[in-house]
Amino acid sequence: MSEWLVLAIAMAAACAVVLTITVLRERRLGEDDDPTETPDVIEYMTMMVGVVYAIVLGLAIAGVWEARNAAQDTVRVEAQALHEVTERVRVYAPEVRDRTRKDVEAYAKHVVDEEWMVMLDEGELTEKGAELLAKVREDVTTYKPRDDFESQSYQPLVDQVAAADAARNARAQAAGPTMPGVVWFGLIGGAVVAVGLIFTLQIRRSTRELMLAGVYSALIAFLLFLIWDFNSPFGHSVGDASGPLTDLFSI
Repeated sequence: MSEWLVLAIAMAAACAVVLTITVLRERRLGEDDDPTETPDVIEYMTMMVGVVYAIVLGLAIAGVWEARNAAQDTVRVEAQALHEVTERVRVYAPEVRDRTRKDVEAYAKHVVDEEWMVMLDEGELTEKGAELLAKVREDVTTYKPRDDFESQSYQPLVDQVAAADAARNARAQAAGPTMPGVVWFGLIGGAVVAVGLIFTLQIRRSTRELMLAGVYSALIAFLLFLIWDFNSPFGHSVGDASGPLTDLFSI
């Protein structure tokens, strides 16, 4: 199911629930009901809850946004380091150069085609990916330079492999969701309280009030969806963040 469709359904459902409860509640009120009887303290509490919940939502969005940006930077670093290996290895002997490039391509292809979905579904990397990267490291580090020109390229190649390995480890650490379950409990519970407080103000069935209630609930649904979408640092599908690898390698 498309994420946009999920968002539309969530926002529509939030509006429908709030408006339905409002209309049903209005029908049950007697003619002698006076909406001006709402105590001032309830209005003050509603305002405070709304402000506090807005701050919590802002912090949550900032946290997942920062985590996603950091995760995407990690992928770019890993892809660029592997690309540098394929370019700098050209000074080596032809058989070593071709073998190293082939192993780098095999690693990148495995990451995109197989490891990425495992990372998204299970929050961890594959053993085969580690083995393929180790093979690249072996290709680079076990080669004995034949002259000074190759010797000058040896250490930069080793450094690039180390950078790719470090980026892979960082990708493994960021593979899981950003927000823990207890935070989600607070966000959803806060949304219920924030929307529920609408009814303590004895909202009426005027077009203006119904529209504002619907927009308010839809806004909270949108913000919660935004947090859920960014809660997966590498996205929800292979193409969300694997672009640097597919752009630099023929995958």
